[in-house]
Amino acid sequence: MLNEIQAQLPNTLAQTDFPALGTRFQGKVRDTYRRRDRLILVTTDRLSAFDRGLTTIPFKGEVLNRLSAFWFEKTKDIVKNHVLDVPDPNVMVARLLDPVRVEVVVRGYITGSLWRDYQKAPQTGYGLRLPAGLKKNQRFDSPIITPSTKGETGVHDEPLSRDEILSRGLVDPSRWQEIEEAAQALFAEGQRWAQSRGLILVDTKYEFGLDDGELYVMDEMHTPDCSRFWMADEYEGRFARGEEQKMLDKENIRQWLLERGFSGHGEPPQIPPEVRVDLASKYLTAYEKIIGEGLRLVNEPVRDRVERNLKAAGLL
Repeated sequence: MLNEIQAQLPNTLAQTDFPALGTRFQGKVRDTYRRRDRLILVTTDRLSAFDRGLTTIPFKGEVLNRLSAFWFEKTKDIVKNHVLDVPDPNVMVARLLDPVRVEVVVRGYITGSLWRDYQKAPQTGYGLRLPAGLKKNQRFDSPIITPSTKGETGVHDEPLSRDEILSRGLVDPSRWQEIEEAAQALFAEGQRWAQSRGLILVDTKYEFGLDDGELYVMDEMHTPDCSRFWMADEYEGRFARGEEQKMLDKENIRQWLLERGFSGHGEPPQIPPEVRVDLASKYLTAYEKIIGEGLRLVNEPVRDRVERNLKAAGLL
């Protein structure tokens, strides 16, 4: 696998330019094209961390898009989703929604940014007062929701409390209740499936949108970019010893950056090829564990294949 990843380094998809698809918006990872009441989302291989673009990771976009399609299909009876078609491994055609301007993060464990905040004060920016004496990577008695603003590319997301969401009029109370219930139900299904595959779904981000008054989940779901995954069989032993968990997600690059003094401010360090290859292998391992079979790796320029399949689908 490592040889195929290495060979794909010059073929990654950093950006797209398909004017015929419609009006283009570039996000942190996705290039989104609007065509009337449809969106064509092209998931690139771009890597971002701490809201900063860094580099590209081989096969990353394909992993994210395929996993999202898998999870949207698996959870469609829990919450409606925006997926209409998947014409290419990196492309999703989706329903145009009115996005809810709040990102919903569900956490089953205290880790990552929440742990860093907790070390400063038990009162978090999410309006939650966590109990004293928690240990890093400790499981919560029940999952908690920590919302944040939905920042533009390069803008840091800011924590929100439930009271702030309602007082600012970002979401009305009945709709927010529906969103909280939907997020918890999606997370419970994600944790259940992950556990059956030898993984722990630690936390995840959901984005929601509305169409004619109905709630839909959108963007991506339960991928290594928007979620943390740990190896289940190693959790208890590592936690008891105070060791870091074995991670199969983007937290690996966050930790690599933090070790080099970068947390989103100043100039990020260059990401060397070996780090890109290592992170790609973790994404591919996560894919294999979740889906149950490995991704067939094809070494070719991703943009060429995307263009070919968009033409075959009549979108170009």
